[in-house]
Amino acid sequence: MFSPCQRRALCAAIAFSLSMPALAQDARTLDAVQVTASRVERPVAETLASVTVITREQIEASQAPSLIDLLGRQVGVDIARTGGPGSASTVFLRGGNAPHTLVLIDGVRVSSTGQGVFDFAHLPLEQIERIEIVRGPRAAIWGSDAVAGVIHVITRDPSAASARVFAGSYGRVGANAGTGVGNDDRGFGVTAGWQRLRGFSATNSDSWGYDPDDDGYRNVNLGLRGRTQLGNQRLAFSAVATDADVEFDQGDTRARNSSAGLSLGGDLGANWSHQLSLGHAREDLDTVSGFSNAFRSRRTSLDWVNSLAVGPSGTLNLGVNWQDEEGISSNVFDGQTFSRSRSSRAAFAGYGGRFGQQLLDLSVRRDHSSQFGGATTANAAWGWNFSADALLRLSWGEGFRAPNFNELYYPDSGFGFAGNPDLRPEHSETWEAGLSLAPAVGHQLGLSAYRTRVRDLIAFAAPGTNNAININRARMDGVELDYRFDGDDWTFGGNLAWLDTEDEATGLALLRRARHKAHVDVGYRFGNGLELGLDGDYASSRRDFGGDPGAYAIAHLRLAWSLSPSWRLEARIENLTDRDYTLVQGYNTPGRSGVLGLVWNGGN
Repeated sequence: MFSPCQRRALCAAIAFSLSMPALAQDARTLDAVQVTASRVERPVAETLASVTVITREQIEASQAPSLIDLLGRQVGVDIARTGGPGSASTVFLRGGNAPHTLVLIDGVRVSSTGQGVFDFAHLPLEQIERIEIVRGPRAAIWGSDAVAGVIHVITRDPSAASARVFAGSYGRVGANAGTGVGNDDRGFGVTAGWQRLRGFSATNSDSWGYDPDDDGYRNVNLGLRGRTQLGNQRLAFSAVATDADVEFDQGDTRARNSSAGLSLGGDLGANWSHQLSLGHAREDLDTVSGFSNAFRSRRTSLDWVNSLAVGPSGTLNLGVNWQDEEGISSNVFDGQTFSRSRSSRAAFAGYGGRFGQQLLDLSVRRDHSSQFGGATTANAAWGWNFSADALLRLSWGEGFRAPNFNELYYPDSGFGFAGNPDLRPEHSETWEAGLSLAPAVGHQLGLSAYRTRVRDLIAFAAPGTNNAININRARMDGVELDYRFDGDDWTFGGNLAWLDTEDEATGLALLRRARHKAHVDVGYRFGNGLELGLDGDYASSRRDFGGDPGAYAIAHLRLAWSLSPSWRLEARIENLTDRDYTLVQGYNTPGRSGVLGLVWNGGN
């Protein structure tokens, strides 16, 4: 087995040798394209990673009540939510901890500098055009946090006017609207929304501080996009902001999140294109309770990515990154508990090319942080198109995660669970094999098997204090199967996942990860504009604080009726059989509930 240094040297040597002219290959026209796996546009069918792309059309067809619900249906994704809509919602990708997933909105990092995670509860689906999920490490392209993978949300670009109003169970009411103007050279669009829920009690008698009152939620959101052509360069801007108020049994949290990006990109030569991007993300959390506290998160980044054509079928990608982070924490008893900042810079190189039926991807990145020093990560992947509709792939990759500010600096108030400024970054290594097939028109099948090892895992487990230390090693092994069929009348989708995790310090499974998980959805389009669908989800028992939530299986029914080319009526029943189930021990989930919506699309 090669050492890490030997593997990086081998990747670099192969990359150099492959940068020579390659064999010519006929171009294939493929519809689905992603940009997250390699930071350049590439067909999903030629991507040497496990990738899911969720389009706006699929989002609307799903009638999913929230982003976290939609993500929870995808293969390799576990979710946790502490109550009803609006409650804190996190994602575990391929068994990794929540901070092991890099979350981007329009290419801008949005995870909090304090907890290291993004709360998916407050970003409404009405603001989203597309979601790209890349499973497996992407640190050699994106840097810190991309240990288990990347979730990239692309916000909506309203090319025509649209609107939706809806109402449902638990006092849910809401509305959103969008409009845009423009042509091929320039355009501007805006999307705005509002919703409110009376809710239900977030906790039950298994939770500390249980209060059986209803816990409500309010959300106001705004998205902006603009673009203009400057010669052969395109200047683009995007921004999204949410302002949410979340009730819980012991208080209330106001959560304000926003991100914005400005980019300039285009051709700089016959075989040279680039994109220069400036991004900023911020989070303001203010909690009023018996232990009132506040946190401020700020991150500014600058990226320059260059793509050069190498030979008839190869691309060399070169990029640099600068980032500045700030976190401020305070509470009612201690005042300001910390105010910290750090900066980092990075450079990466990647090569992707086709050689007859063979495909290769190689990348390496060097990050340097003012807080923890340097980290080098690499990635190598090989693929074989042994037929026009089949791809076999093998990959190896490294990941790392820098400690967040809470893990580093949160003070000890006498109860332990304090930060530790001497923490080291976490590091990981993943091997993966996969097979993608399109056996017939409309059919897509994907199979992946992976093995991940994490060292220097950060845990609040110091003897006697439970303060943060580098102590644990973890392993995550899994197999994933994903199938999709889209016909003229019928649609069918399903996925299965098997996951085996272990905290090697204790020998126990990692918290809130199901060993077995499945999803299925089936839909039929009638000739009169009526569409009917049924969704089902299953998760096995998971380990959690205070007990093991049992296995569950739930079903949802959806209906859509096109009243005219512009108007559509939607109805959905969640938890059709009114099943009692648990995502997080001590917290409630919705019973049988429904929502009715009316949608207008001016573009139709």
